[in-house]
Amino acid sequence: MCGLVGIFDTRDRSPISRDLLSRMNESQFHRGPDEGGLHTEPGVGLGHRRLSIIDLSSGQQPLFNEDHSVVVVFNGEIYNFVDLMPELQALGHTFRTHCDTEVIIHAWEEWGDHCIDRFRGMFAFALWDRNRQKLFLARDRLGVKPLFYSLQPDGKFIFASELKALRLYPGFDQSLDPCAVEEYFAYGYIPEPRTIYRNTFKLPPGYHLTLSADSKPPHPCRYWDIPFAPVPVTSMQDTQEELVDRLREAIRIRLVSEVPLGAFLSGGVDSSAVVAMMAQLSADPVNTCSIAFKDPRFNEAPYAAQVARQYHTRHQVGEVDPDDFSLVDQLAALYDEPYADSSALPTYRVCELARRSVTVALSGDGGDENLAGYRRYRFHMAEEKMRSMLPLGLRRPLFGALGALYPKADWAPRMFRAKSTFEALARDSVEGYFHSVSLLGDRLRHQLFSPSFTASLQGYRAVEVLKTHARNAPTRHPLSLVQYLDIKTYLPGDILTKVDRASMAHALEVREPLLDHSLMEWVSGLPPFLKLYQGEGKYLFKKALEPYLPQDILYRQKMGFAVPLANWFRGPLRETVRTSVLGPRLMGCGIFNPSFLTHLVEEHQAGRRDYSAPLWSLLMFESFLRL
Repeated sequence: MCGLVGIFDTRDRSPISRDLLSRMNESQFHRGPDEGGLHTEPGVGLGHRRLSIIDLSSGQQPLFNEDHSVVVVFNGEIYNFVDLMPELQALGHTFRTHCDTEVIIHAWEEWGDHCIDRFRGMFAFALWDRNRQKLFLARDRLGVKPLFYSLQPDGKFIFASELKALRLYPGFDQSLDPCAVEEYFAYGYIPEPRTIYRNTFKLPPGYHLTLSADSKPPHPCRYWDIPFAPVPVTSMQDTQEELVDRLREAIRIRLVSEVPLGAFLSGGVDSSAVVAMMAQLSADPVNTCSIAFKDPRFNEAPYAAQVARQYHTRHQVGEVDPDDFSLVDQLAALYDEPYADSSALPTYRVCELARRSVTVALSGDGGDENLAGYRRYRFHMAEEKMRSMLPLGLRRPLFGALGALYPKADWAPRMFRAKSTFEALARDSVEGYFHSVSLLGDRLRHQLFSPSFTASLQGYRAVEVLKTHARNAPTRHPLSLVQYLDIKTYLPGDILTKVDRASMAHALEVREPLLDHSLMEWVSGLPPFLKLYQGEGKYLFKKALEPYLPQDILYRQKMGFAVPLANWFRGPLRETVRTSVLGPRLMGCGIFNPSFLTHLVEEHQAGRRDYSAPLWSLLMFESFLRL
């Protein structure tokens, strides 16, 4: 895995400062500690930091074609490069290396913008074609690898793998985007295409962008979307076997590496499935790693050990201290913008553990979204059944009144949190789903923000992110629709962002076979009842894996990473929370209602309410403001 950076002059061909380009490039040293390279010519500058994985001796970047008229900087892996090479050679192209990066150059020469349609992998790259006078940027279909960009007032178009590189550009506009702040406190992350900065953006997954001299402002173009197009299903048995075959093939092409390779093994269904397939495809024992928690409610290490024994892996376990809050102050610098998923802490630790023995690790990320593994899908479908019984015109006043009258019960199991259910039923499907996934709901955000900041939003609400995607969705089925919404928002904005930053902090490459776009396209078209059946999520997947994994791995309750925030904020981080949330940065920035900030801290620390989620999001926001 690598980091890239670039500067492109959209007005003329003025010289690019190599010193500035170098400083921007070196800010991403952690993404590629093995090698670094720069290329400048009039109006164009490209930089690259390399983590060597394939063709260790000759894959240096920036990489050129034969006559140096095309140059590329690339972050990611093209898994089908071995198949594309002979095809391009037959068309007359000559290769000087054995790395996947050179395939991008020759594919561009042969197919132009449509080259990305041929790539199977995770990627973000920037390519300059001097003959065509084009700068071409692209990001992979699911958003595994990041790419940020901004058009500066001086006409320079700047881009990089991380925001920290862009902040080094002289005069970079660091004013906050109010809509991004609204989205952050709603979702706990900032969905694509926004960033926290007003004039800086993420290139969305499945999009490319082309610039030339004197071109119009950057306008990303979509080249892929997950289709949810029905696929033929002949029998349950045949479909199970095809799912396993497709998964095995997605894993096989991800085992190409010239450095040590392994897998994360949490003990959950997805990572266990990946390890089971890897063990069948590998001649040597698979390297696996997991982390253990002292609290048995969240500790999946015994299940991971069970799978490791079954497949005779070289397994290592690292124990995470439940009071391991030493990373709190590092997260803002790691993520470059506010990010409130507290599982970033144990994810950082498991990447740290993995890097001790491998440079590449396969993960099980992506299975919950496309195979319907989240419990919230089950709740949403139950709510949808109730919504279908009454029109919105009747539901809104009836359940709205019940939601207002019913007491809030954060401590109770979800099935007994009637207030939240009533509030969801008073909304349409997308509004209801937004209500269920919001970190801070509409009422809480309204109380949190100051009147002046609320006015600056001009009526904008974060639910518009989901509504926009819903309008463009290729499916209207209620389950498929919310899966689509998660694939467009939560997956790239939270899950993949978390893994990318945590792994890159340790120069570790993570590959996600369940996010293979061919596999996901096929799975998306399967009948929804095969994914969520009688309350069982990932139904088809689990049935298909029964020959490979024991029942207690497949059918136990999902656990996941957990961080004891509520206890931290009443105990060891008590003063940290008070100092940060009630300090001058948040109290004086004009965004928040000071009296409500005080209310959150006092009520939580007195034990009357659990406000750990809003307090954590505020703590991370304050840490960001200190960058």
